[in-house]
Amino acid sequence: MNMLSEWYRRTFSDPQMVLLVLVAIGAVLAISLFGHMLAPAIAAVVVAFLLDGPIEWLERKGSRRWVALMVVYLGFVLISVIAMLTVVPLLISQIAQFINDSPAMVASTQEALLSLQQRFPDLISPEQVRGWLTNLGNEIANLGPELLQYSLSGVTGAVAFVVYAVLVPVMVFFFLKDKDQILGWIAGFLPSDKPVLERVWGEILERAGDYARGKVYEILIVGIAAFITYRVIGLPYATLLAFATGISVIIPYFGAAAVTFPVALVAYFQWGFGGEMATAVIAYLVLQALDGNLLVPLLFSEAVKLHPNAIIVGILIFGGIWGFWGVFFAIPLATVANAIIRAWRERAQDNHASSKA
Repeated sequence: MNMLSEWYRRTFSDPQMVLLVLVAIGAVLAISLFGHMLAPAIAAVVVAFLLDGPIEWLERKGSRRWVALMVVYLGFVLISVIAMLTVVPLLISQIAQFINDSPAMVASTQEALLSLQQRFPDLISPEQVRGWLTNLGNEIANLGPELLQYSLSGVTGAVAFVVYAVLVPVMVFFFLKDKDQILGWIAGFLPSDKPVLERVWGEILERAGDYARGKVYEILIVGIAAFITYRVIGLPYATLLAFATGISVIIPYFGAAAVTFPVALVAYFQWGFGGEMATAVIAYLVLQALDGNLLVPLLFSEAVKLHPNAIIVGILIFGGIWGFWGVFFAIPLATVANAIIRAWRERAQDNHASSKA
């Protein structure tokens, strides 16, 4: 107990450490309690955070701040409008078509597994195959009402779409335009002497920000490459599967494995076992291999270095707290946590050395 009380007294007697802990706890509580209500504002902050990198890159090339801001912002608006008019309607249509075709896919898969069971009767029983596939069919069938609830055909979905389509771009512009004033206003609530907090914040901007922006570029590149590949080989649901392939890079280690099943399922439903199915699966595996061995090193040459177990734990924790965005920002958030822990330990060591001196 004396050791714990001494550690507590030594750590929390330092105002810098108390400030760091309070800011971290306050940020987590604010997002957890008010994240749903402030979702458009949080989305705008995330987008502005991602767009700030290209703006700073143009500034380093000699462009004025307002010129770089307008170029990047108008490019973002243009890409968003094109995506809304082309990609989103096609994606929704293919989701509906996939749900309609899912019973036939499940039945086709059931026949294949039953045939496999007949060849290898000790591997699995027919009852197990039927039970698993019945549950799978029910889960896929239940997706229809759930997607309809959040689709643009519903009143709630239409209102949410209008709010995000109008409010988020406006807020993104002002977050980018008045970034220094907003950060200065927030800093006004904090003490002027905050070296530990400033150090952690600088690491967040330098490493976590670069990682998040690189991950967006990776999603776009992999998704576009997958769409072109699937269209060339004639794989159905090319837009839907390309979207899933792009999103799969968010979750290291597991995303690529998870999307292998729908790609193989659609290929089998379209062509059955044979060369075409093998081509589709191999093409998908080649895309993932190129992403992991070529694209990732190029985009993340200065990426944060975290142990694989730390990444997995971060995905589980932050995904459980904040869902999709928690998974997407799991590695940057883990980097933030690592920066806080490292700053805490170094500050504690400095205080301990000072007390001995």
